[in-house]
Amino acid sequence: MSTSILLPPVVMSLNGSDPSGGAGIQADILTLASLGCHPLSVITAITAQDSSGVADMLVMDAEWVLDQARLLLEDMRVAAFKVGLIGSIENVAAITELVSDYPDVPLILDPELANAGGHDFADEELLEALRDLLLPQVTVLTPSSLEVRRLASNDPDEEDSLELSDAARRLTALGCEYVLVTGAHENTRLVTNTLYHGSSVVRADHWERLPTGYHGAGGTLAAAIAGMLASGAQVPEAVREAQEYTWQTLKHAFRPGMGQHIPDRLFWARGGVDEDEQPT
Repeated sequence: MSTSILLPPVVMSLNGSDPSGGAGIQADILTLASLGCHPLSVITAITAQDSSGVADMLVMDAEWVLDQARLLLEDMRVAAFKVGLIGSIENVAAITELVSDYPDVPLILDPELANAGGHDFADEELLEALRDLLLPQVTVLTPSSLEVRRLASNDPDEEDSLELSDAARRLTALGCEYVLVTGAHENTRLVTNTLYHGSSVVRADHWERLPTGYHGAGGTLAAAIAGMLASGAQVPEAVREAQEYTWQTLKHAFRPGMGQHIPDRLFWARGGVDEDEQPT
């Protein structure tokens, strides 16, 4: 008697390596595995960092990025792509070339432009490459309020005054299907995350503002959206469920070092679901 085995959806993460496990591809792997997916890992950069910040970074050659990804794609069927730290214009072009061969596979981009310690991952040339090449391929873009303003404007004098809704709509006009603007950096009592589709607001979710900073919160959210989409959810549902998951990882975050807290992507394995405390 044969037994049918339900295979987990396969998600490819293209991201930098964070040896602290707080962010980067290590965080993607933890998040995707926690949500029942099989993660594939394509390294775009190697960093020397801890929970406080990045000390140095070595960007991978674009051909190495392509070689890693293509071998896997010839071997396995991927249900979603998640892209984080890219590192160079050449890698932007390589990843664009790669994903353009899979137009039906959702692409979630977490635009890691800088980290909390102030290390800048993107100059203006890389931003231009993102706008011109990769953004038109993106299914869901997940910028913070700081990142969406920087991505949407090439005028530094305009960034601080640019309305989040205007910034998001500029990016959808460039070809992004959805833009989820996260509001943790805004001076508001609640954190509001707003999902845009074209010129319309699809949903706005409000979350309790937790009392500390986190290393890897944005990457966790983007990876969770990728996992939800890979499992068959539609974008609005995937965004909501991924926010719920991410909020729980932050609620149960821990501080293993001297820097920021790290989201607990396996909170559920330690009985850490606070059903009575979930935001609405």
